[in-house]
Amino acid sequence: MEIKFIADNNVGKLAKWLRIIGYDTLFFDERDDGKLIKIAVKEGRTILTRDTQIMERRLVASGKLKAILIKQDDPKAQLQEVVAKLNLDYHRNPFSLCLECNQPLMPKSREEVQKLVPPYVFKTQDHYMECPVCHRIYWQGTHWQRMSKELNELAREEK
Repeated sequence: MEIKFIADNNVGKLAKWLRIIGYDTLFFDERDDGKLIKIAVKEGRTILTRDTQIMERRLVASGKLKAILIKQDDPKAQLQEVVAKLNLDYHRNPFSLCLECNQPLMPKSREEVQKLVPPYVFKTQDHYMECPVCHRIYWQGTHWQRMSKELNELAREEK
């Protein structure tokens, strides 16, 4: 079964990094721990948190609901912590999920995005992906290259 996460408001940037490497990660930006736990149970998600009180909740403490207490402050160190703890793969399916809403991205042709991207991007890029929900367009520009480099460095550090 595919591992899925729900990250609370203490580890929002970790949620983004997990999405970058292709892991289904909801970001729960509320303070209602009970609601967070209900979603985790209903959707079979592992909770990621820095909140020790969540770890003391009955379902979590009994082991019926999996939760990971994140110890690191830095988002990339948090990612390394989760990857090491769960033996995740940095190169599993990178850049396949929308960083904003966690939906699987869909390929789009150049013609379909011509009016949606800056002219320079259209001129220099051939491959595009779109989120079917928020309609954000992604391409392999400098931001993608920088994140790819960071992922490669993190993966090397793991070895």
